[in-house]
Amino acid sequence: MKRFSVASYLPILDWGRTYSARTLTGDLVAAVIVTIMLIPQSLAYALLAGLPPVVGLYASILPLLIYALFGTSRTLAVGPVAVVSLMTAAAVSEVAAPGSAEYVAAAALLALISGAMLLVLGLFRLGFIANLLSHAVISGFITASGILIAVSQLKHILGVSAGGRNLVEIVVSISGTLGQINVHTLAIGMVSVGFLFWVRTGLKPLLMKTGLSPFVAGLVSRAGPVIAVAVSILAVLTFDLADKGVRIVGEIPAGLPPLHLPMIDMSLVLGLIGPAALISVIGFVESVSVAQTLAAKRRQTITPNQELVGLGAANIASAFSGGYPVTGGFARSVVNFDAGAETPAAGAFTAIGIALASLFLTPLLYFLPIATLAATIIVAVLSLVDFAALKRTWAYSRHDFAAMITTIVVTLAVGVEAGVVTGVGLSIALLLWRTSRPHIAIVGQVPGTEHFRNVKRHEVVTDPRILSLRIDESLNFANARTIEDFILNEIAQRPSVRHLVLQCTAVNEIDGSALESLELIMHRLSDQGIALHLSEVKGPVMDRLKRASFLEHLTGGVYLTHYQAMAALAVGFAGEACPPDRSARASEPHS
Repeated sequence: MKRFSVASYLPILDWGRTYSARTLTGDLVAAVIVTIMLIPQSLAYALLAGLPPVVGLYASILPLLIYALFGTSRTLAVGPVAVVSLMTAAAVSEVAAPGSAEYVAAAALLALISGAMLLVLGLFRLGFIANLLSHAVISGFITASGILIAVSQLKHILGVSAGGRNLVEIVVSISGTLGQINVHTLAIGMVSVGFLFWVRTGLKPLLMKTGLSPFVAGLVSRAGPVIAVAVSILAVLTFDLADKGVRIVGEIPAGLPPLHLPMIDMSLVLGLIGPAALISVIGFVESVSVAQTLAAKRRQTITPNQELVGLGAANIASAFSGGYPVTGGFARSVVNFDAGAETPAAGAFTAIGIALASLFLTPLLYFLPIATLAATIIVAVLSLVDFAALKRTWAYSRHDFAAMITTIVVTLAVGVEAGVVTGVGLSIALLLWRTSRPHIAIVGQVPGTEHFRNVKRHEVVTDPRILSLRIDESLNFANARTIEDFILNEIAQRPSVRHLVLQCTAVNEIDGSALESLELIMHRLSDQGIALHLSEVKGPVMDRLKRASFLEHLTGGVYLTHYQAMAALAVGFAGEACPPDRSARASEPHS
């Protein structure tokens, strides 16, 4: 039992036992391909976070090694990602000046706080907290972030200095510098953007025409950013573009990341706790979504709570190695999967590849134009923008659409943190609103069957002396008063009713407030000579009712099926003439 417990926190003890030469080959091939892709991405995302490019490399070494020990996904590739980089820039710029040593230290501290939060959530199995972010909010936030990131990188494409925390500020800032555009930078930026977009759709078919297999052609096309980097560096060297105003990366310190404890300042910690919480939840949701999608393709599973542990440990490792917050990236995880990665060891091999690049290749990147990195970011994030989701969500759920569009608007107009907080708040508010307005149906018997359906949707048989209600929601404090008012209103319109039967098929829980409301309803009905009955009560709900005194004072009965309840009550009416049903039908909150 003890060994099983250890393995649950160290998944490497599970997949490591079956590691083979074939698995090693698949992991090594995947690692080489992902390393080639990750080098320019790491530099670009560090730029997006407002950090020196080398910090992106640092955040791509130790975190990958640590995730390989603690992560449960076989193919998730952990490292810097666009959305988290944007959130990092927004958070750290509030507590330190961009470009300063304090800024770099604050980014590492942000990773430490985020990692600690994730680790605590994982150890206490609190991953359900991420459910506070609905899919609509996540989709809206990612779409808005993609737009915000792409627009923020236009200054590097144009070769101008501009800033801003939201879309309006950025656009106004860039508009005021249009007279300062550097044509050489613009040429590099536009050619890079065009080339990278073409690579996504045009390079693979071209390579296949040369005789390469679809698989190999697809993998080679993933190296598009590396080709753009190499060509743009050659262009800068050949035409002396650095002397013509083209901004370049400059010197990138060679060597492995320095290992040290991030500077811990309580005033900084207090200033970063809120953003760290948002980054933790957003990063976890994005990472788990990718991991679950890829695992399902191979009929594998992941453990979300252990993923919290893995991501938490990876972020702490990033903090101790001079990095910034990391999570599982969609694009490179898909590349890792397609390239044949079998285990998390592929991530460890990728880390080794990035480490070797940090040791030996950084001098070659001295003349890399910033515009090329900006183009890499723009092409990557525009794939995140999904306007079609707005149309789909509008058609399916107005409530989810409201949460989505509000998140998009606030993120663009105010900023990333405000967008997430607003989206979460609105989602919770709409959830409570929906819960407070449960669907309640008056049901009748489908002729010739033992089934009961909504009188508004089906031709059914009813008895005016029995009011049958189906409540399609758990009973709780938020909807207890609504249910109480509905029942008493319907009873008031039906003077011939002598029995009320609540069909509890969809009732998974009855909390204390709802129980008190049921007792009040029962007493009011009893005063009118009406008995209260329950049918199809679920076992857990019945267990809780038995612990209270409600069943002892229940004026009616509890029946296994609704049909049995109606049959038993019909026997009690034997010999009586059934009065005509002149009562009005239910006025339901929802049809």
